[in-house]
Amino acid sequence: MPGGNPGCGDVVTVYLKGADDQQHIEDATYVGEGCTISMAASSMILEEVHSGNLTMDQVLEMDYNEMIEQLGRQVVASRPKCATLGLGTLKAAIRKYQRDRRLDEAGVERADDGGLIFGANAAEAATRTGQGGMEEPSTF
Repeated sequence: MPGGNPGCGDVVTVYLKGADDQQHIEDATYVGEGCTISMAASSMILEEVHSGNLTMDQVLEMDYNEMIEQLGRQVVASRPKCATLGLGTLKAAIRKYQRDRRLDEAGVERADDGGLIFGANAAEAATRTGQGGMEEPSTF
């Protein structure tokens, strides 16, 4: 799921793989370019996902202000969009994953999703390089 901050030029793409129970996150990686704040925040949120065995609903409940506090409110005071880009993009990926699962369960055919990759091929797609100048994904 791509996300960006047009005011700063930050871009983060999150690759999400749901667990078999469709409640937990089996894997999540990101690639991106941007300021130190947006890259650090993206790294921090995905590290928390990996180490916390969080459900998707728990991630959706995460508060943006909590993310800002973890980074240091004074440090990111003038750049809150940069600080919350990773969390916002992860939440968008989860909402899309959940919506797509519901549509699949209902037997509804989905339109082309614009190249977004979920499931078994997500990890492989996340490790590809050379797409839009993105760097290798961060792994934990």
